[in-house]
Formats: sequence, structure tokens, C-alpha cells
Amino acid sequence: MAYDSTITFTLDTICPWTYLALRRLLQALHTYRTANPDAPATFHLRFAPYQLYPEHSSTGEDKHAWYMHKRYQGSEALMHKYETLMRMYGASVAPPIAFRFGGVIANTLPAHRCIYYVQDVLRLGEDRTLALVEALYRAYFEEERHPGSVETLVGCLGEVGVGEGEARAFVEGEEGEEEVRGLVRGMGRDGVDSVPHVVVEGRRRDFTETGAKEVEAYVTVLEKVAKECK
Repeated sequence: MAYDSTITFTLDTICPWTYLALRRLLQALHTYRTANPDAPATFHLRFAPYQLYPEHSSTGEDKHAWYMHKRYQGSEALMHKYETLMRMYGASVAPPIAFRFGGVIANTLPAHRCIYYVQDVLRLGEDRTLALVEALYRAYFEEERHPGSVETLVGCLGEVGVGEGEARAFVEGEEGEEEVRGLVRGMGRDGVDSVPHVVVEGRRRDFTETGAKEVEAYVTVLEKVAKECK
């Protein structure tokens, strides 16, 4: 019987590096599964919340201006360099990420609540939870939509089959808020201080990867887990 390994992918939905890391990890999983159809390990994704900027308001502020002044010392040249780099990285994954830099940056707790709702309350399964995470990333990074607005979140939940009435009631309510806050605090106690933070569970030991690793690095970890299962 194959060993079931859980990959815990800790993310924030306004972090471009976690979006890149997720695409690269998915490519690695596809590469590994294609090359090893009878492998002794199977891998399952689980998502965990982290907030890079918990102090952000729910209303938010201009994303471009925030990045330029908070991250790049008010320099248009540095901001342009960042944008060019992210577009290059986005074009390198499959399917490509069309990074855009308009819109607002805001508190991500509501988005994390939605992931928690689909994954842990409704238990709609790995595929639909992944689809929700990708919808949230796409809305923010490629469609320049507000990361925590009711309309953005209701629309993303609708993409994975949650009815509009149910989705709106959940987003406008408070269900899951304390649970998600507790999960975020727990990540801090476990030593997670940045994202992406990926833990691949192994039979003998776990493997932790921080930062957006290349596809080949993730494949290597998957192969090590499988090897130690034999």
C-alpha cells in the first residue's frame, strides 16, 4: 500500500512568492506522478494560513503606492525592476501567471476564512480547495480585484460550487474567524515567520522548504519521501 504524504502549504493570498511556489509545486507533482505511476508514496495538498501584514485594514490602500513606499523607498526605478522580475517569473511557470500591480492591498483574514470554510468545514476535497486558492490568487494578482471584498470572495467561492446565498452569508458573517486567527498564531509558535513554507510529510522524517523553490527542488523532495517509503 502506498504511503499517504500530506504536503502542508502555508500561504498568504497577497504574497506573489506563494503563488509562484504553488505553481512550481503543482508542476513538480505532475512531473513526479507522470514519471512514477506506481510510486510508493502519494501526495495530498493541505493549505495553512499566514498573514504577512495583519495590520492592514479591511478597506486597504493602493497596492502600487504601498509597495513603492514601504518596500522600495519611494523609488519608481526599484518598483519597475520588481514588476519586471515578477512578470518574468510569472511567465516561466505553467500555466503562466500574468502579474499585474494595480488594485489595493488589504487584510487577508477574510480570504483565509474562505479557504478554511471549503477545506475544513464543508470538506469539499483537495481539488476544490486548490481551485479556490488559485481563484483567490488570480483575482488579486491577475484581475486586480480587492483581496478581501465580499464580491471577490463570493465570486471565488462560486467558482468551486458554493451557492451565492450560502457564500454571501458566510463571507458577511464571522464563522471561522477565531479558528483562523488561532491557526495563524499557531504557525508563529511553530516557527513559521515567512511564506511560502512547505512541509512534505515523510514516513521517517519531514522535509521543509521555505521560499519559492524551483520545480526541480520540489521534485527532489518528493523523490526523497518516496525513497524512504520503500
